[in-house]
Amino acid sequence: MPSTFAQQLAIVATGQHAQFQFFNEQDPELCDQIKRYTNETVGGFRSCTDVPWSAVFVSWCVKQAGATADEFKFAAAHSVFVHDAINHPRAFQGLDITAHSPQIGDIIQQNRGGTSHDFAFAKAQQSYPSHSAIVVRTGIDSAGPFALTIGGNESDAIRQSRVALNANAMIRQRSVNPYICVLKCRK
Repeated sequence: MPSTFAQQLAIVATGQHAQFQFFNEQDPELCDQIKRYTNETVGGFRSCTDVPWSAVFVSWCVKQAGATADEFKFAAAHSVFVHDAINHPRAFQGLDITAHSPQIGDIIQQNRGGTSHDFAFAKAQQSYPSHSAIVVRTGIDSAGPFALTIGGNESDAIRQSRVALNANAMIRQRSVNPYICVLKCRK
């Protein structure tokens, strides 16, 4: 059973998706919210379209669910909070994708832009291109087990994605933009 915090994180992400799923980052409604994500987590908002905002979306959702800066490293880059969760676990613990089955409230990190970094790289490095999204549901459908995630700045909007799991409920690796890490919710 997910913790109260994990459930709240899923609720926050799901609420943002429900409210903004039909908007693009260029639309004033979502752009105003992106400005809020940025200013309430890392500060220094500059643009809705010229600056990646996916990490501040995750950071904002984590903050809204009840995590503090002492528990999670709010950041404008996914690699920063992933590196921190691997090396200094608090509200989240960064684990290799083969070490933890994603659950509601976890965060799944993947490569971006054709890179192929692995968990060891993420543990050692703090700056590299990546993306992450919040697990809001797990289940089984006709294609097999899955984790449903919600992420920001996915095709310039807030989107849901299906992450395929294997028979052991671990993330099924893929060749393009492979998965790197699961941030296990510990709060």
